[in-house]
Amino acid sequence: MRDFITKRLISMIPILIGISFLSFVIINLSPSDPAEVALRVNEITVTEEAAQQMREELGLDKPFFERYTTWLKDCLKGDFGNSYVNKKPVAKEIVEALPATLKLAGVSLAITIIISVIAGVLCAVYEGSIGDKITRGVIFLGTAMPSFWVGLLLMWLFAVKLNLFPTSGMETANSVVLPAITLSLAYISTYVRLIRNNMVKNKKENYVLYARVRGLKESTIIKHVFKNSLQSSITALGMSIPKLIAGTVVVENIFAWPGIGRLCVNAIYNRDYPIIQAYILIMAILFVVCNLLVDVISVMIDPRMRLEA
Repeated sequence: MRDFITKRLISMIPILIGISFLSFVIINLSPSDPAEVALRVNEITVTEEAAQQMREELGLDKPFFERYTTWLKDCLKGDFGNSYVNKKPVAKEIVEALPATLKLAGVSLAITIIISVIAGVLCAVYEGSIGDKITRGVIFLGTAMPSFWVGLLLMWLFAVKLNLFPTSGMETANSVVLPAITLSLAYISTYVRLIRNNMVKNKKENYVLYARVRGLKESTIIKHVFKNSLQSSITALGMSIPKLIAGTVVVENIFAWPGIGRLCVNAIYNRDYPIIQAYILIMAILFVVCNLLVDVISVMIDPRMRLEA
């Protein structure tokens, strides 16, 4: 395990460097001059002298690779530069917005796990029943509906018509309910299918037949089947955590949730390049780290994968 983790950590280094380089290159390929953008967002008249002075202030007059190296070194220190709009440190802006996103993603993850496990197990146990067919039909609809439309429907029904939840913001404790449900619907559909299909497949294995021959209780057999069906679900769940955090962009803007996704969208509208670069880099690092953790956990709980590793 130690050698496996060491190799994976070493392999992450070129991946992270490549991600940082791509995020820096993509922003620099923009046709807009960052100096002019910085002047316009601060309502300063764009002149050649002002633009040149801003380029020097932002370090844009230096060669490309020198700017990239400087930016990368600063990022390793936790310094992502300053926002073009309010001149605040980007790291501070992200730290202030991140707790709201983590709260939304955490509640969505809890909803996803609870509903997926219950629905997936019941559908597998009562395979082919009317309840199984209805559940799969609802899951199909949940997968097909885009999150922004679901969010608007939930807002119209539960906030406008029934007045049970607030329409936007993060003022009360129940403000997180509607955005969390909206965010979790697509993931619930995925995990119910995964759990159900894996359990149905495992129900046909020889160990299940042997357990029934021995006279074990059906509830005990279901527990073993469920445990042996979790491998692919755990792998998918680990990769869904960064997707939940990165995928809050649409939901946060619909419900005016003050998270990092909304911060990124506002930065795109204002062409606030330092925030966009930092967002891309942080989300990419999050995906790489979660992928590593999922691989390590999978190897730890599955002896077959441990042998291959």
